[in-house]
Amino acid sequence: MTITQLKYTLAVAEYKNFTIAAEHCFVTQPTLSMQIQKLEEELDAKIFNRSKKPIELTEVGKRIVEQAKVIVDESNRIIDIVHQQKGYIGGEFRVGIIPTIMPTLLPMFLKTFSKNYPKVQLIIEELTTEEIVRKLMDGYIDAAIAATPLENEAIKERVLYYEPFVGLVPSEHRLYKQKKLKVDDLEVDDILLLEDGHCFKDSVINLCRTNKRSATHHFQLESGSFDTLIKLSKDGLGMTLLPYLNTLDLNDRDKAHLREFETPPPAREVSLIYHKSQLKMQLIEALKNTIDSVIRGAIAFSDVEIISPLQKN
Repeated sequence: MTITQLKYTLAVAEYKNFTIAAEHCFVTQPTLSMQIQKLEEELDAKIFNRSKKPIELTEVGKRIVEQAKVIVDESNRIIDIVHQQKGYIGGEFRVGIIPTIMPTLLPMFLKTFSKNYPKVQLIIEELTTEEIVRKLMDGYIDAAIAATPLENEAIKERVLYYEPFVGLVPSEHRLYKQKKLKVDDLEVDDILLLEDGHCFKDSVINLCRTNKRSATHHFQLESGSFDTLIKLSKDGLGMTLLPYLNTLDLNDRDKAHLREFETPPPAREVSLIYHKSQLKMQLIEALKNTIDSVIRGAIAFSDVEIISPLQKN
């Protein structure tokens, strides 16, 4: 039994597909399959039910995978301990970023980080907050960038910046003539929202004073991207709320429809998060310092009201 075999097994358990798992392990599919078959022969037990689509774990396979996670995680920690002792900033660093942050923040720091830390193999994955928490707990990623607070005792949060909400209001809208928006003026049935699964949507709903739908509205629009929300709003289908960084690249005509909130503006807290047992602290510090250096010139807001991304009942 080898650590490599266990890593291959965990990959198949995660992706439920041998070909995809092999791609993520940077080996050929036959190599991965052969190593898992050798492990099964040594254990005299089937880990996967290959007749199912997608592939499923057998009952004993579920228990094997749970133990494999512990073994692989502990083996990785040995390397992390050595790197930490040497102050070495390099190796594999797996980071998850939520979809509403990835397009604006990643281009700001990726080139600088790669230039300053060429020995780091940065692996970035776009994940929902729910996926991030699960993968941090299971050890599939080392750190993440997400909206906080998450109120999870196993996860440490280090604030990177506070990003205010900004309204994009079409000229036909009832709030267009207001120079600044008031939170009390917002109605959730009056705002174009992101689809379920985006924590920014939950923050907007938490911000609004009611989530009752008005019977006078004949449609409800939700989208998976801010770009689509902007286009829909420009077509006069409603107002929307955007994170501040998403407004920077708008053209002057579109910026004329932006409305800031009265002080203190509602904002989301964006943090670098990681499991409390994480040992790659030199990499955590390197990433945080890099983001701090590039974000400082873009956002200078401090007097804000933090809106939680956690769903409220």
